[in-house]
Amino acid sequence: MTVEQQETLEKARDCAGGARVLAGSGYYDLAAGRAYYAMFHVARMFLLEHGMNFSKHSSILSAFGQHFIKTGILPAHFHRYLINAQDKRLTGDYQTSIHVPAEEVAVLIEQAEEFIQLAETHLAKVPLSLSDANQPDE
Repeated sequence: MTVEQQETLEKARDCAGGARVLAGSGYYDLAAGRAYYAMFHVARMFLLEHGMNFSKHSSILSAFGQHFIKTGILPAHFHRYLINAQDKRLTGDYQTSIHVPAEEVAVLIEQAEEFIQLAETHLAKVPLSLSDANQPDE
């Protein structure tokens, strides 16, 4: 696992934790966004493992589906989670008369945590990259 992958996974964990805090305080629209970003960072981490880095959300979602779902490397429901979470984030961020219900946010947070668990399980099987092996321990 590269340093960038580690940092990206830690960012995902922070977002999931933030989603829980926000939801617990009644900020469901904001919590939906943090849950989405937890999934987004995990998807980005998987792409980074294969040397792929994109700047647009749509590119990351598309590449994640193409390289990990269509190939059967990861179960298809993870792509559905990610797409649904993006839709909820957009609702929470930009809609003024429509809000993301608490029940849907709870599901998004569970899915974000499932995404993080998938990444942790996957990375436990991946050896340290050669570039990280030459770096001193901190």
